[in-house]
Amino acid sequence: MRPLIVLPLQLSDAVEVVERKGLGHPDTICDALAENLSRTLCGEYRRRFGAILHHNVDKALLCGGSAAPAFGGGSVVAPIEIYLSGRAAVGAGSDALPIAEIAIESARGWLKRNMHALDTDRDVEIHERIRPGSIDLQALFSARAGAVARANDTSIGVGYAPLSPLERLVLALEQRINQPGERPDPAWGEDVKVMGMRRGEAVGLTVACAMIGRHLAHIDDYLAAKARIAALARELAAGHGFADVDVTVNAADTPESVYLTVTGTSAESGDDGEVGRGNRINGLITPGRPMSLEAAAGKNPVTHVGKIYSVVARQVAELLVRAPAIARAECLMVSQIGSPVTDPALVQLKLATADASPVEHFAEYANDVTADCLRGIPQLVEDFVSGTITLY
Repeated sequence: MRPLIVLPLQLSDAVEVVERKGLGHPDTICDALAENLSRTLCGEYRRRFGAILHHNVDKALLCGGSAAPAFGGGSVVAPIEIYLSGRAAVGAGSDALPIAEIAIESARGWLKRNMHALDTDRDVEIHERIRPGSIDLQALFSARAGAVARANDTSIGVGYAPLSPLERLVLALEQRINQPGERPDPAWGEDVKVMGMRRGEAVGLTVACAMIGRHLAHIDDYLAAKARIAALARELAAGHGFADVDVTVNAADTPESVYLTVTGTSAESGDDGEVGRGNRINGLITPGRPMSLEAAAGKNPVTHVGKIYSVVARQVAELLVRAPAIARAECLMVSQIGSPVTDPALVQLKLATADASPVEHFAEYANDVTADCLRGIPQLVEDFVSGTITLY
């Protein structure tokens, strides 16, 4: 590993803004479909060829449809259109994978498993636009520095720890609304967005949730469903240390118009989506924290350092703050194309210590933690493929 830069982290907590786009938000759908396709391809490549082949299928686009929602029902007038694009090796020699079929079935399967009110056969059209990668990137993917893959991009990964109480609250609220398995309320659609704002001790939560008309007979049912979300938000806020929180649900509602949908997602008529426009890999959008524009979902887990370093940087920060003397940590990693993935061109750490002691005292410890995480990169492939690492 090249020399590590360790600097003091300046703290400013007067104002905090945290956002999460939920599972059914059009941008999150695109992230999920791209990453699900990468995982599916990894499995197929291994099954057919014994190894993961080159691919980066991180260019998904969702074009919203048209719908006529109504209490007690409603209908989709024009389908949602999803375009799956990127680059992927077709196979080896004369043995080729049916990439288009794999891509479309992968996307349809994810939508069926995760969108409880969406008729994926009738209300969605899926288009595949995946082509083979360039010869030079395929060759770089296959190159090794000993047993270690070489970076196929010059990119950035950033991470920080720990999450603040507000960040944990925003995550927890969306995840409770979109609880896996039996939903807390079938009228709550998966398209949820939570915005948390804190000024000093004053905390506000704005929640948008696409309500599903077939589960709501009239406006009173709709208002009751909103009230249940507000009550859940206040309950979770209290559990995260916020005794007094202002909660607004579906703030744009008027007596003439409410956030009612047929499918539980604004993709049916109100919004479009794209990979990389939503949550960062920790599941949040945090403008006051270090962030990268890297779209990790769908990139290959073997050589794409934008994806790999985004995860490793977070791991480094999380491990560092386990030391009682380190209160907060931020990690920045920069790769250089063609170098071993375990050898970044630059690693910078910013630390805030619990007792204001100089960060230089922790340089050796930070170097050891970082080196261990970098050595573990080859083992991360299995976590990416299995889906145990979440990226959105």
